[in-house]
Parts: sequence; C-alpha cells; structure tokens
Amino acid sequence: MKQPVPAKTVFTDPVHFLAFGFGAGLAPFAPGTFGTVVGIAFELPLRLLSMPARVAVIVAMFAFGVWLCGESARRLQTHDHPGIVWDEIVGFLITMLVAPPGWHWLLAGFVLFRIFDILKPWPIREMDHSIRGGAGIMLDDVAAGLYAAVVLYALQHVPGIPAGWL
Repeated sequence: MKQPVPAKTVFTDPVHFLAFGFGAGLAPFAPGTFGTVVGIAFELPLRLLSMPARVAVIVAMFAFGVWLCGESARRLQTHDHPGIVWDEIVGFLITMLVAPPGWHWLLAGFVLFRIFDILKPWPIREMDHSIRGGAGIMLDDVAAGLYAAVVLYALQHVPGIPAGWL
C-alpha cells in the first residue's frame, strides 16, 4: 500500500494540487472515483463548447497531464500514486464525448468509466504495468475512457432503449 500524502503537501504544491484533482485524490478510499466526480465539474461546462473545441481541450488536458502526473509521481517517488487523479478526470471526459445530454447518460458514462478503470481489461492492465512515467499514468485511463465510450455509444443504439431512459 502506498503511503498517504499529507493534505499540506497537496494544498501547498500546485503540481500535487492539480494532479490530486484539487484535493479529491486525498479521499481515504476510492480516490479514483472521487477524481472522476471532479471530471463531472469539467464535463458540464465543456458541454457548452463545440465538439472540435471539446476535443481540443481534452487533448490539451491529456498533454498537460502527461507532464503533471509524471512530475507529481516523481516528487512522491512512486509510480502512479492512487491519489493522482488527473488521469481519471481526462479519461472520464473522453468517455463523455459520445454521450448525449441528460443526467442518465452522465451517470452511465461515470459508471462505465469506473468499471473499465477498475477492472483494467486487456490491454489496459498491460499499459498500466509496462509504460512508465506520466504517459503510463495517463494512457491506461485514456484506454478505459475509450472502452467506456464504445459501450456508451453502443447503448444509444440498442433497439427499445429510449434516448432519455439512460
């Protein structure tokens, strides 16, 4: 088990503050789930942008996240500390790119992303274990976000499921 990071460290260092999802990663259990909740706070205003603008913001957040998560992990002297949740925020935003409006779809995207992020089906687990640094921290959550997006998109096309049901 990785050592807990003191709140003082997170709240006084901008790198850790952002990497820990503005403090969400300090949650004593399921920090990734709390980080994904922070993703909702990003998703709602992103919905107001055009799709190309949303994608551009998410790509920028990913690129920044590679450095941010890598630097936070380096400072903590550990790979992918559970409190680093910037990757969950970005992964969730990727999932939500295919979601239609509605709280049902937001909830479905949240649940699907968490399932794929926790279970880490192939090749997500291999990415998580084999790619080091910030890229490794980010890429497994990008893959989980893509898996969840595929399932979320497929759910929208299941006959008999009305658009507002999910």
